[in-house]
This record gives sequence, structure tokens and C-alpha cells, in this order.
Amino acid sequence: MNFDFPAFLVLITAITGLIWLLDHLLWAPKRAKQKDPTIKVQEPYLVELSKSFFPIVLIVLVIRSFVAEPFRIPSGSMMPTLLVGDFILVNKFAYGLRLPVLNKKIIEISDPARGDVIVFRYPEDPKIDYIKRVVGVAGDHIAYRNKTLYVNGLLAEQFDIGRYVGTGGGARMTGAFQRHENLVGVEHDILVMGERPIYDFEFTVPKGEYFVMGDNRDNSRDSRYWGTVKDNLLIGKAFFIWMNWDSEGDTLISWDRIGEKIK
Repeated sequence: MNFDFPAFLVLITAITGLIWLLDHLLWAPKRAKQKDPTIKVQEPYLVELSKSFFPIVLIVLVIRSFVAEPFRIPSGSMMPTLLVGDFILVNKFAYGLRLPVLNKKIIEISDPARGDVIVFRYPEDPKIDYIKRVVGVAGDHIAYRNKTLYVNGLLAEQFDIGRYVGTGGGARMTGAFQRHENLVGVEHDILVMGERPIYDFEFTVPKGEYFVMGDNRDNSRDSRYWGTVKDNLLIGKAFFIWMNWDSEGDTLISWDRIGEKIK
């Protein structure tokens, strides 16, 4: 069972805030009426605890819900852009401000664009968070032929870089072809396995939905398998790597990845 941390955070904020408010309105005035000024009236432990925790959890809730949220990359589906063990930050207001838990958009800001690396709730199980790259927005005609993308008839050009050498949890991708792709103006690297079967397709993206793919093209379950991502499933835009911790690597921490921007 997946632990619903956002709901837990909202609940703790509400409980501690309510206890603090009740103390301010009801219990504190009664304690103030203590007739013997030489006797110090001790606040109840629950009240003291709530006053200590409420500001902290409120700040965490606001930052996590409306500013930035940390995520960890558990798989290699976005290699070579993101590696196993990367800890990333996600911009929570890039695609509009949303209420925590309900995920209801309350302020429009912008929409995902082609090339954005986004975090979203997995359409087949919204309790699971996924990360992929947007390759098609509403109205786009997406075609995939011979492991090459076409967007509205335009070729997403690829240039061979050479054979990829993976490390740690991504070592199994050693030998894959690394290519530099120009996704209609957005440049990034992808991995392709030459021996894997080719699954060609064509698709037109409906309004309010996004077609996403992993940069590790032959090792990613994405829109090719389970369809598009609807707007109400969006969490935010991935923009920054703040840590890499790979227990299978030569060193636990890859210092060179810390501070890297996600493109």
C-alpha cells in the first residue's frame, strides 16, 4: 500500500492548527484567570507540541504544494538524462497552482511544452508518480518510425554520439546507442537498443492531454503502452538534480551530478 504523504501532511497541519486555535480562543483565557499569580500555569503538552509543529508543517506544506517537491528516480527509463538514484526537484507552479491532495487547479500559469520533462500521476494507478518527456501536446500528430520521431510531419533529427557506457544501476544499458535528438527545437540525448523490436505507430493528441515518452526509448513504458497524460494528472516540471545516491555504483554519491539542470 502506498503511503499518501500529501494527505498526511494536510491532516497534521489541520490538527495542529486547530489545537493552537482552540487554545488561543478557549483554553488560554481560562488559564489566564488563575487567581494566584505566583503559580505558573503550564500549557498542556499537546498544546505545546502543536504550537511547535504547526508553523513547521505549514511551511513544508506550502513549499511542497506550491513551490517545489523532491522526487527520487527509481528506474532507468529516462536515461541518459536522468540516472538511477538521481534526486530531483519539481517545479510545482510551472503548470498552474493546484490544491494539495485534490490536485484541483486554482490558478492557470502555463501548459507543458514539447521537450519538458514532467512528473505526473500514472494514468493506470494515480497513486504512483511517473516521470517522462513530453513529445506531443494537444493537436499534435505523433508518428514513430524506425525508432525515429515525427511531430506534425517534421522529423526529430538524431545524431549518433556512440555507444553508451552505463554505471551503477544503469550498467545494463552499456552498449546502447546514444543519440542526440532535436525534438522540434528542444535538444537532448536518448538511448536506443538496436536489437530491440521496432513498434511503429501514429497518434493525434487530444485536447487537454499530453503524449510522453522516456528518453531510454526501448526501456520505457510510456504513452505508447498506456495512452496520454491528462492535465489533471500533472504534478510539475522537473528542473534540477540535487543529489545522486546509487547503492550499485562505484561510489554511493555521484558528486558531478549534483546541481545539474534537467533539459
